[in-house]
Amino acid sequence: MAEIAPTPATIEINDGVFCTHFKEVCAECEFDGREENDAFYGFEFIDREGIEAPAGIVNKDGVYQCKKHSNAACTQCYGWKKQITRARAVAKKAGKK
Repeated sequence: MAEIAPTPATIEINDGVFCTHFKEVCAECEFDGREENDAFYGFEFIDREGIEAPAGIVNKDGVYQCKKHSNAACTQCYGWKKQITRARAVAKKAGKK
């Protein structure tokens, strides 16, 4: 009987780690990539909202690229550092209340 290759538990999009549903935090997959993504950009982990990757397609080289701009390194769609920085600011502000 031929073995079926398992679906990868995570995908990498422009150096960000997400579940196969394009979510940084996914209850369905029981996945949380916030700590890894924070560490990649030099941040200490804090409990913040997860980010979601916009719709993407896999190019002929097997690399995800945004549908809107057809670019694997699209900083508008895949600017994770900026999005993580914003999410961290919101989390810190919420913690001060």
